[in-house]
Amino acid sequence: MIAATNYAAVVRPLQLLIMVIAVLFFARVLRVAQVQSRPSEAKASRRQRRRSAGLALAFLEPLDRVDERVDVDTPIVIGRSPDCDLPMNDTFLSSRHARFSVDGGDFSVEDLGSTNGTYVNAEQVQGRVQLERGDIVQVGGVLFEVVR
Repeated sequence: MIAATNYAAVVRPLQLLIMVIAVLFFARVLRVAQVQSRPSEAKASRRQRRRSAGLALAFLEPLDRVDERVDVDTPIVIGRSPDCDLPMNDTFLSSRHARFSVDGGDFSVEDLGSTNGTYVNAEQVQGRVQLERGDIVQVGGVLFEVVR
């Protein structure tokens, strides 16, 4: 009888912990699926609006920063280092992870040799990539949407 009591005292909390982790994992998957399933604009209209001034970054994750917006008037470097223009406490970010900039009206992101990479619309960035309104940018564990 004592062995059964010890078993229940150890196994039940572990079962609950595993269930909570599974629920959190599926909530994250659903959130990413929701963001990625937004209708995309036709590529032709994207080319016409390529030189769009006034684009900015809106936080999608972390959830505590969802209402925040980052205007990119000058180049902005994001990373864990306090020397970055947008320092973030995220273990998946490199110290200098990525640079957002506006050149001649074109809004772009460039990976700065980060360990975990930078992604635009779930595709890893190679070099510098132009951003358009509605693009989803993942930098470490941080998700942004490009907005006006």
